[in-house]
Amino acid sequence: MGVVNCTPDSFYEASRSGSCALAVERALRLAEEGADLLDFGGQSTRPGADAVALDVERARVIPVIKALAPQVKIPISIDTDRAVIAAEALEAGARIVNDVTALRGDRGMAKVAAQAERVVLMHMQGGSPRTMQNAPRYDDCAR
Repeated sequence: MGVVNCTPDSFYEASRSGSCALAVERALRLAEEGADLLDFGGQSTRPGADAVALDVERARVIPVIKALAPQVKIPISIDTDRAVIAAEALEAGARIVNDVTALRGDRGMAKVAAQAERVVLMHMQGGSPRTMQNAPRYDDCAR
């Protein structure tokens, strides 16, 4: 998975792309290097991260997916917990929905995710990335 974070505060600094052009450039390079899919995020999901406004997330990822989709054959994934962003990304050319809340964060996400070719459901304790590392504890991680 080639990760392209269109955010200034992603936990993985090397994945950050500060503009649409840089994000497309990074994605094309990752595809050329052998990535099997490209994953785009418009808001950081690192522990302690604050949510960004819907319009900010949209402006960060949708133009990138629109620009990139005609240029690559590998699947594009949208990393979001917002159904409206996922829907717009699928319309722009994404084929995978990657939801850090496992469809629990937005009531409309399951319906949108059902339109994707694939869905990635992430796990976290706590209600959001901001709180997911507040004393995480498992009595039995297999359950």
